[in-house]
Amino acid sequence: MRALAPLDHPGWIAANERYLAASLEWLRLRLQALAPAPAPAESAPNKRGLRWPGRAAGLPALPAPDAAARLAEASAARDAAAHGEPAPALVALARRLGLDTFEADVLWLCVALELDPGLPALIAAAQPGPPVPTFALALRLFEQPAWEALSPHRPLRHLRLLEINQPGATALTAALLRADERIVNVVKGLNVPDVRVAAWLGGALEPRPVSASQQAQVEHLLATLDEAPPDTPPVVQLVGPDPYSRWAIASQACARLGRRLHRIAADALPSARGESDTLARLWRRESLLLPLALYIDADDAEGERATQLAAWLAQPLGPVFVGVRDTPLALDVPTCHLDASLPAPAEQFIAWQQALPEAEAARDAARLSSHYQLDLGRIESAAAQARARGVPAWSVCRDLSAARLDLLAQRLDAKATWDDLVVGEEAHGLLRQIAAQAQGRHRVYREWGYGERMNRGMGISALFAGESGTGKTMAAEVIANALGLHLYRIDLSSVVSKYIGETEKNLRRLFDAAEQGGALLFFDEADALFGKRSEVRDSHDRYANIEVNYLLQRMEAFSGLAILSTNMKAALDNAFMRRLRFVVNFPFPGPAERRRIWQHALPAGVPQRALDSERLARFNLSGGNIHSIALNAAFAAAADDDAVDMPRLLAAVRAELRKLGRPVNEAEFRDAARPVTP
Repeated sequence: MRALAPLDHPGWIAANERYLAASLEWLRLRLQALAPAPAPAESAPNKRGLRWPGRAAGLPALPAPDAAARLAEASAARDAAAHGEPAPALVALARRLGLDTFEADVLWLCVALELDPGLPALIAAAQPGPPVPTFALALRLFEQPAWEALSPHRPLRHLRLLEINQPGATALTAALLRADERIVNVVKGLNVPDVRVAAWLGGALEPRPVSASQQAQVEHLLATLDEAPPDTPPVVQLVGPDPYSRWAIASQACARLGRRLHRIAADALPSARGESDTLARLWRRESLLLPLALYIDADDAEGERATQLAAWLAQPLGPVFVGVRDTPLALDVPTCHLDASLPAPAEQFIAWQQALPEAEAARDAARLSSHYQLDLGRIESAAAQARARGVPAWSVCRDLSAARLDLLAQRLDAKATWDDLVVGEEAHGLLRQIAAQAQGRHRVYREWGYGERMNRGMGISALFAGESGTGKTMAAEVIANALGLHLYRIDLSSVVSKYIGETEKNLRRLFDAAEQGGALLFFDEADALFGKRSEVRDSHDRYANIEVNYLLQRMEAFSGLAILSTNMKAALDNAFMRRLRFVVNFPFPGPAERRRIWQHALPAGVPQRALDSERLARFNLSGGNIHSIALNAAFAAAADDDAVDMPRLLAAVRAELRKLGRPVNEAEFRDAARPVTP
């Protein structure tokens, strides 16, 4: 579909100006013919004292033969100018908007007033009152008048082509008419989007690349639209978790249809009935004046907002695409649903190979495609950013989800390494397996074919169980650091909501962002979220169970990396255990583990005198307690401008034991200053 004003067509502007000039001349002559003739001078009184009156005022004068000829000549010139190719803007506008001859003439009367400063005088002569067009004037002025021209369902009013000033009890025929500024510009050849609509909409979405599987969806969509009536296309609902894939399919379909796609979020639509109705009509007008289509993000449209959106979509809007994550909206107008999924993993792998330099592609394409779920547009963008910034594509992809996840979770700076982690051999081996499986997913699932046999459970989920301070958080940091992933600790205050359904919505956002952005989710104190389902005694129990059921389903479908941490393993719902690939127990450290922890408790830059790690390891403390003790001793040494030594460490140990409510055996703290071996 072309725009109404083809400014790029040779000679069109001059042809349009000729048509406007001919139409103005035609309109002037019609107004002059409608104006009453001036009354003749009264004659002298006759012999009876009577005077003959002139022609009755207000009656139209019959056109003189030369005036009628001039009007016929102007009509012929106007008709000849209207048959150019491409058609003049007013003629094309009437065709596109469905105006009949009388409606087009009424519109022209109002537009011409903005173009010719001499028309107000002619209008004043043709009708009593202000020198502004009225419907009564149009009914007398033009041929084939029709009362329904200003009815609410006809284009002049429905599409806001005219502004009707009808204050108080003013009759419709006496209401003042004025052409909308947008329409005046179109008739002159300036066809730019209405600023009132542009204020609501975002910028146009450029066509995004699609994969072969997505291109098949585009072809299916176009076939569906071809079969639909052109005046009432169905609302296309694109269903899928990735908004970028939905945009890509919609933008490619619009590119084939010759339309520019504009995006708006459902919650940005006006909620007031009057504003909503105005926006719908103005958008419909824009979609007819320009080759446009609308894309509505409706991921968060629920409850009243979904009802308002459905009512808005029930109006004629032209081509409309609606993006939803899971369930299509229930609409009262024709609609079609289309799955808008991400490119297949193999397609993402090929896209990375093509986007990255050859050496980097051979090394990183498999790893990138297995950790990050991206559409082709973001793959190309990430590769381009990596080249421009001189950084690996991995780091660019890792930051893609940061903005979304930072709103719902706390990012931890993962600095710990395998050398910093002190756990038992069994736990250490399981942690190594977790990291190895995360790194080898592409080979097992894609190259070896396991992905073709599985559609769920391809993510990695693990439970870290143990007392507080036994190294669960540090182990999560080690794995994130080893894999080069962002680590996000879930903040329950930002996820759990007292409002029904909000907790599930927040969790869905978390899982989606982590899945696509390759982040590691760390659910600390997981028993608060993943607790056992209870017997339903009231509505609170029912909705709490719904939350647990949602988590069970989402964890099973999750394709990323999630770690649950708890010191109350028995409080977890048993159904979670089946869905967890690893369960890593973190026992309380024994003397050997405590000795290793003490040996690495102080950074190399801390001044220290000979410390007895063997003696310190006798105190039954966790790794978290040992870290706190070492830190307190370092501050004590800094306050005295001295080094960390055994007396300060033992004093910090005594304070920590008292903080924990444990008995303190003073015999263990005697003779703290005796010489010890390093």
